[in-house]
This record gives sequence, C-alpha cells and structure tokens, in this order.
Amino acid sequence: MRIVLYQPDIPQNAGTILRLAACLGVAVDVVEPCGFIWSEPRLRRAGMDYLELAAVARHSSWAAFLAARGAGRLVLLTTRAATPLPAARFEPSDHLVLGRESAGVPDEVHALADLAVRVPMVAGARSLNVAVTAGIVLAEALRQTDGWPSG
Repeated sequence: MRIVLYQPDIPQNAGTILRLAACLGVAVDVVEPCGFIWSEPRLRRAGMDYLELAAVARHSSWAAFLAARGAGRLVLLTTRAATPLPAARFEPSDHLVLGRESAGVPDEVHALADLAVRVPMVAGARSLNVAVTAGIVLAEALRQTDGWPSG
C-alpha cells in the first residue's frame, strides 16, 4: 500500500499525510511540482519528528512517477468518483492517489485510475480536507487487507 500525493499545494497537509504514513508503515510518493518548497517549516511543523521515519519517494513529474512505480492499482480518491468508500475493495499493492487541494488531478490521471473512490458525505458538503481523506481511506484499505502494523 502506498499513498501518492499529486502536486500537493499545502505543506501542512503534506506533513500530516507523511506523519500518518510513517506511523502506519506506508510509503509515500510525491509527484512534483509541489505548491511549496519541500523544506518549508510548515511541512516540518505538521510532520513533527516523524518526517525522518517516512518512506518518501519524490518524482519530478507524473510521467516519472508512472515510469518508477511498481505493480499495483492506481486508486484515485476523488469527489467525482462513482464508487463510495463502503463499496470499494482494496488490495495490498494499491497506490492511493490524492490530488491537489486546489484542483484535484487532471483528466489524464482520472483516465489512468483503475478505481476511483469517494468518501460519502452529507448533502451539501463539498469536500473533506485531503489529509482527513487520506486517513479515512487508508484506514479502510488497511483494515480490508489486514495491513495494520502489529506494534
């Protein structure tokens, strides 16, 4: 299981997701360019001292990520998805793709997704914070695949 951050905009969200991934033993791929400088203090503040524990691979572009990624489905987390989280079935080798906070992902990324999943929300709610979405979906994916850390 991996988390893929597609051109993240907000350092605090990226730091929070890196901390989540470090604590749960999940690797993270960061597809650049980011909307912030990678060493930005807000990234460190949100990630606290967990950033050194995070397994992070940075990719210069979507094409570079695709060339480097291993086996596993691309599972896009998006409000545009037809599949609600409770109906989604995850696999241990899935790559959970999260888009930019400001714009999501482009149509070419949507087209490559093997599965697109949305977190159900009450009527009128537009979207969840990307880090919150990562936590919700990752928890369900780890539950389904028996991937929770044993410690």
